Amino acid sequence: MTQLRNIALVAHVDHGKTTLVDALLRATGTFAAHQAVVDRVMDSNDQERERGITILAKAASITWKGTKINLVDTPGHADFGGEVERALTMVDGVLLLVDAAEGPLPQTRYVLQKALALDLPAIVIINKVDRGDARPEEVLDEVYQLFIDLDAGDHHIDFQVISAVAREGRSMRGIGMPGPDEDLSALLDTILETIPAPQGDPTAPLQAMVTTLDASEYLGRLAIGRVVNGVMRRGDTVALLEEEFAEGQPPLKRRLSQLMAFEGVSRNEVQELSAGDLFVVAGFPEVEIGDTIASVESPVALPRLMVDEPVLRMTFGVNTSPFAGKDGKYLTSRHLVERLEKELLGNVSIKLFDTGSPDIIEVAGRGELQLAVLIESMRREGYELQVSRPEVITKEVNGKRFEPQERGVCDVPDEHVGTVTQELAPRKGRVTDLRPGDAGRTIVTFECPSRGLIGFRSLLMTVTRGTALLHQHHLGWMAWSGEMPDSRGGAMVADRIGQSTGYALDKLQLSGQFFIAPGEQVYEGMVVGECAREDEMVVNAVRPKEKNNIRTHSHDDAVKLPTPRIHSLETAIEWIADDELVEVTPKNIRIRKKHLALEDRRKANKKSK
Repeated sequence: MTQLRNIALVAHVDHGKTTLVDALLRATGTFAAHQAVVDRVMDSNDQERERGITILAKAASITWKGTKINLVDTPGHADFGGEVERALTMVDGVLLLVDAAEGPLPQTRYVLQKALALDLPAIVIINKVDRGDARPEEVLDEVYQLFIDLDAGDHHIDFQVISAVAREGRSMRGIGMPGPDEDLSALLDTILETIPAPQGDPTAPLQAMVTTLDASEYLGRLAIGRVVNGVMRRGDTVALLEEEFAEGQPPLKRRLSQLMAFEGVSRNEVQELSAGDLFVVAGFPEVEIGDTIASVESPVALPRLMVDEPVLRMTFGVNTSPFAGKDGKYLTSRHLVERLEKELLGNVSIKLFDTGSPDIIEVAGRGELQLAVLIESMRREGYELQVSRPEVITKEVNGKRFEPQERGVCDVPDEHVGTVTQELAPRKGRVTDLRPGDAGRTIVTFECPSRGLIGFRSLLMTVTRGTALLHQHHLGWMAWSGEMPDSRGGAMVADRIGQSTGYALDKLQLSGQFFIAPGEQVYEGMVVGECAREDEMVVNAVRPKEKNNIRTHSHDDAVKLPTPRIHSLETAIEWIADDELVEVTPKNIRIRKKHLALEDRRKANKKSK
């Protein structure tokens, strides 16, 4: 059996995990000298590159001193926690990256908690020690405090420490600044010394856990995971043990036609893989995450993967606006259902529910960001759909209603601390800690119902002009905290179809703020702006200027309109009310009423009252 180590990189978002993987691939000669190297090679998805975050857990491998090291890069956002939990079942240790200036942040706590629950040893890397505001000694103290807060055992707290500048591929043991001629040898040697080799028994009957699914145009569904015991051989017949599998009943049998392993950043075909190896296999159209691939002679299932439950839900429906079908390729409920079921294959933290209507599907997920990423992916693939406002999933405990709760940590300039605490109060949020940060900033820790945080991120970015940093994760469940006040104004709703005119908008500009500019196509029931009063305001946004022969200087002044508020997908989803939808097409994001005709809205209001 080859020498082997499996290790996951875990950290808060933007602390340098993916950059470190790039550096390790370079340091071990995995990228050929002639190969064009892309920065953040593991962030292969367009949205990952644009948002600068990792969404999907991915694997690569390097070889150091004759030992193969499988590296699993994990997301740093709590919304993608399902990816983190699955990645940790594939490894025997973690590299915990912490920014030398920012220190451990909420997501660091979240991923470390998951790693400690699985009893995985950690190597702590204090990254970005070359930052001007770096404070590595203090950050290391904070990491020790974090391990103590999480009730880590003594063997976990006795971790190795590496100081690194991942971007430049330099590292050293202990705290300090790696010299200009240092490389990543110190880190790689520490991995070999500290992280245990896989414990599986290669002579036992085959047991392999499927942790991730992928799809290939040529090979169909791919199962990715880890061989726990035994040997997996290409061409052998194996048993697939699904969730419903019970002892004594015959399992599904399949032949292993393709068997691949991670080599560098690609997947290469191999003849066999032994206990501890990570595998990629094709030829199992029925495979699901958490299934066991076992020997036909003695099929024994491994414990199934458990992930946190979704806390938010929203509906995805067929686009029914008058402009439906103008931009997209995939328009029908069949297309929608097929795409969402495909998402379900590789994403365990999303669930689908029937709504009783064939054109509307309810989708539940971990958070706003996760659902927005899914909608954005569908939009880019050519889908048209309309989505509702997210709402929290509640549950009954002893006859009482409970709702999900979040812990948030907000890093803001000192002058905005009052704004943050004021905004949290009506949302039923409670500040639990205030401590001074660096360079005139304060770190505000708070707890709040998940409901209260819908729309909080975009509001925070507006009031702090984009200078705030907000991180949040699921804290558990709390008793229902009552109704929340709604701070937004009423909707300005177009009363007819046509092209908006500067003249019409000029007459309406004192009434509120527009979401459209002159020359845009609108339709009856489309929301074109927000007005100051609470109830909706029906407006004519397409009214042309009357033609007459009167010419006066003031009459012909050029129309001066303020810049409209252009909604992104996230801000539109946060802004809408229960009786509104966001129409999403490859080229447009529009806000509309569920009932487009005024008379239909009046009837629906009477019914609800």
